[in-house]
Amino acid sequence: MEVKVMKNILGENDKIAAENRKLFNDKNILVINLMGSPGSGKTSLLEKTLSKLAEKINVAVIEGDLFTVKDAERIERQNVPVVQINTAGGCHLDAAMVRRAVESLNLDELNLIIVENVGNLVCPAEFDVGENFKAVVLSITEGDDKPLKYPLIFKESAVTLLNKIDLLPYTNFNLENARADLTTIHPNIKIIETSCTTGAGLDEFCDFILMEVKKL
Repeated sequence: MEVKVMKNILGENDKIAAENRKLFNDKNILVINLMGSPGSGKTSLLEKTLSKLAEKINVAVIEGDLFTVKDAERIERQNVPVVQINTAGGCHLDAAMVRRAVESLNLDELNLIIVENVGNLVCPAEFDVGENFKAVVLSITEGDDKPLKYPLIFKESAVTLLNKIDLLPYTNFNLENARADLTTIHPNIKIIETSCTTGAGLDEFCDFILMEVKKL
């Protein structure tokens, strides 16, 4: 019975996600579903990315969080439209939440929407929100065992951002093992080493996004 209920939930979500995707495609908007653990640095990476992209393309952000608007307030300082979704304890965003959120945005003026999902390495990977691709942030401080412990989120993501790479010398994180595990899970995954402190990898990530926008 539980399996049937889950299938029904995912089936309805996929239907709405397909509607979202058609809307975004019709408007020529690239949508990125940004995922990762709490504390992995998603919001900091987003701030740095927006500061580089905002002068080149029109960007909006949908912020997912359990209760507060702290992250949305940070993103708002980047002078981009931002819509906050509070899940009141829910561990992920779904397609219906995103559909309601975009009603507050002028889609005719946008090239890119970044959805910062709720901090979690499990649930967000299971729910399509209508994005073009998923990107997952893995902090060096989380350990190199995470790809094999939580394979679905890395399998479903087109990009893994190995964040806080500047802290590598101070941890026992094995970069070679992490890269091997990631490519075993997803042979075509793009891996970018990033640091909001040094700026490493940020240009590479922004260039990748801009290339994807140009494909639309």
